[in-house]
Amino acid sequence: MKNRKKIVVFTGAGVSADSGISTFRDSDGLWDKYRIEDVCTPEALARNRKTVIDFYNIRRRELLSKEPNAGHYAIRKLEDHFDVEVVTQNIDDLHERAGSTHVTHLHGELRKLRSSADESLVVPIEGWEQHLDDRAPDGSLLRPFVVFFGEGVPMFDRAARIAATADLLIVVGTSLAVYPAASLVRYIRPDVPVYLIDPNEPDMSGIRNPTELIRMNSAQGTPLLVDRLIGEFGNR
Repeated sequence: MKNRKKIVVFTGAGVSADSGISTFRDSDGLWDKYRIEDVCTPEALARNRKTVIDFYNIRRRELLSKEPNAGHYAIRKLEDHFDVEVVTQNIDDLHERAGSTHVTHLHGELRKLRSSADESLVVPIEGWEQHLDDRAPDGSLLRPFVVFFGEGVPMFDRAARIAATADLLIVVGTSLAVYPAASLVRYIRPDVPVYLIDPNEPDMSGIRNPTELIRMNSAQGTPLLVDRLIGEFGNR
């Protein structure tokens, strides 16, 4: 449909936390039991492949036991009324399982693996378990399809181009403290309104646009905002 507003939704760990997915900030959660340096760097994979593979197997098994929440479904609902692109820092597939059709993953996807030799060679994984000796079609060892700390973010340029097309930007469940992802807010046009949904106060220092902060978690605040935006703009 022509003349529909373009909404870009930028999501972080807070969206998935409402489904019970462990985050970096959880105390007594999965990340509290591991050091990033031991499980989420290229050096860790080279030094102790088993520890890294086991860690992502645990995360994948956890993901398969979780379901999308009201925040995910509200974001999908936007597609009934707007042109919607989701850009997410999350590596889970809960947006897709909720029905969102245009999702860009900045940091990779947990339910896929990639060649150790060719980052563009990506394959899906059935179930949750990757074996240590699983190999890609090119013969190299498979590794998790995630962006480790210290690696570049190949999808950032695509995400920046998407942000530049926004008529409205919704930022949900991210502290805006992880770069380069947090800098996406600088790629929108100066007149584009920004809606931030987070129970805490994100770092808003990089935002120059008109901004509304909704101090709620995603599962509560996102459905309320979506219904409001549909009422204000959905039929125009």
